[in-house]
Amino acid sequence: MLSRIVHLLPLELRTLLERLPANVQEQLEEIRIREGRPLEIGFRGQSCFLTAEGHTRQSTDAAYKPSSDICRKLLERITNYSLYAMEEELRRGFITVSGGHRIGLAGRTILDGGVVRGIRDIGAFNIRVAREVIGASSNLLPRLVDKSRKTIHSTLILAPPQQGKTTLVRDMARMISYGLWKQQDVSGWQGRKVGIVDERSEIAACVRGIPSFDVGPRTDVMDACPKAEGMMMLLRSMSPEVLVVDEIGRPEDAEAIREASHAGVSVVATAHAYDLQDARGRPVLRRLLEEGAFRHVVELKRTEQGIMHRVVAQDGSPGAFAGAKPSHIAPRSGTGAVQALFGRRRAEEP
Repeated sequence: MLSRIVHLLPLELRTLLERLPANVQEQLEEIRIREGRPLEIGFRGQSCFLTAEGHTRQSTDAAYKPSSDICRKLLERITNYSLYAMEEELRRGFITVSGGHRIGLAGRTILDGGVVRGIRDIGAFNIRVAREVIGASSNLLPRLVDKSRKTIHSTLILAPPQQGKTTLVRDMARMISYGLWKQQDVSGWQGRKVGIVDERSEIAACVRGIPSFDVGPRTDVMDACPKAEGMMMLLRSMSPEVLVVDEIGRPEDAEAIREASHAGVSVVATAHAYDLQDARGRPVLRRLLEEGAFRHVVELKRTEQGIMHRVVAQDGSPGAFAGAKPSHIAPRSGTGAVQALFGRRRAEEP
């Protein structure tokens, strides 16, 4: 996975990270760069610090500390040497680069009338490595199909950050679009028209409007567009049968989901929440759940055994839907972390 983002890194950082063992490089999920503070990496659901020799340590003793010059060079690279051109991204606090990799930023905010207009004096970066995992949703999708309409039920996927939500919905979009339902009695169904609203350019990782990831042959992507507006635009212009959207939570998101539901369109959405109880603590999500906007709610959890999922009822009872006990999406293996935890390789798809 390091090879996918190495071109973004200043030479000193690149050389340091290339000293990591090959299995760690392959399993990188996050690289946290903080000016004058220890360099931190995340992989396989854990984090550690790096020494100047490229050794991993739980302690900050002898940890490598990026200089202000390194941070300046990194910022120049990820903004293509034009901070002005990235003004909107800086205002949102992150930049998405080619390949779907998202780089979070922290520094001093620029306020205008109490509204954040940008960030300056940037001294912290979080590079989140995006990856495509073919088959990530193979074990989950069959439990969500709507046999009466030959499509998928509207589904809300809940998890804290960095639990695999985006990886999962990306693969769900692909499988629905291809018609890979993974149920023997529905194997004759064709794929459905899918619309992805990719506000952060992470699901499809479009470059000039063309997805970098395989999201299916019947999939249309509204890239770098606010979720609510994107859903309405797709409903009006592309006649989707399934909408896929990441990280909902605003009132306008909820209104667009209601419109889609009333139009007979299924919605697959993710949201930040530890579980269903947490989700009900967020007013927008609680109202959608109370209205029955989602037939299924899925909780994702990262455990010592891997990433697990369960489908739960809206009353919190795990027994209301079939197969509600937590189940491994896939066992660990020697391949890349998310690949190993989530599913099969492309070659195993029909």
